[in-house]
Parts: sequence; C-alpha cells; structure tokens
Amino acid sequence: MGMSTKIVVVLRQDLEPALAANAGVVLGLALGGRLEDSLAADGKDAGGGVHAGLNPHPVPTLVASGEQLRRLKAGADERGLTVVGFNEVARRSRDYAEYLDALAATGPQDVEYVGVAVLGPRGDVNRLTGKLALMR
Repeated sequence: MGMSTKIVVVLRQDLEPALAANAGVVLGLALGGRLEDSLAADGKDAGGGVHAGLNPHPVPTLVASGEQLRRLKAGADERGLTVVGFNEVARRSRDYAEYLDALAATGPQDVEYVGVAVLGPRGDVNRLTGKLALMR
C-alpha cells in the first residue's frame, strides 16, 4: 500500500462524540484486520521506551449523512474497493452472535450505517468521498 492507495473513514455526522470514537475504532480494527502491512515498525523514544508501531498512512475522518453513507458503501462495493460498514444493527447488538442473527433478519434497504471505512486506488476513493467534509 502506498501513495497510489488511500484509506478514508466516514462517520455519520449526527453521532455524539463517544459514539463517533467507538465507530472509528470499530472500523479501524475491521479494516486493519483485512490488510497486510497495516502497521509500521515499533519505535523507541530517547529513553529507550518502546512505542508500538502505528498505521503509517494518513486516514482522514470525514462526515456524511446516513444516505450519503449508504451511497458510499454501494459505490465502494461497485468499484470492488475494500470497504467496511459499521451499522446500527451491529451498534445495538450485545454480542457478535446477536448481531449476525439480527443482520440476517434485516433487509438491505433497512441497514443504517454509522460509518464506513474505504481503502482503494486514490482516484476511486477521492471520487467517492471528495465532496464530504472533514470531521471537526
């Protein structure tokens, strides 16, 4: 993964700060688990303390409406990009088995996204997300 690819996290604009932080973490873990070489080498400070390696790529965090998130997920899927969606079914579930059961009973048109993470060719990601605002 290099300068020709881009990672973006897009969160629903109406999320409270704690929910936005949670959604960002969930999306980051889910996307990172799908990537090889998602972490850089550990580093040391001047005192020799070790600091775990981080993702070496910038990850802008943008905001969008629920409908924009739905379109972003669909557009990323259509282009074959790596995309992870975090939805209200998952957010409201107490454990993963409950989430899978509830998701299986939810029609695709009823999936409400809390956030979406996208990885792909820079041009494709920019076309999908270029008009969205940075999270402030």
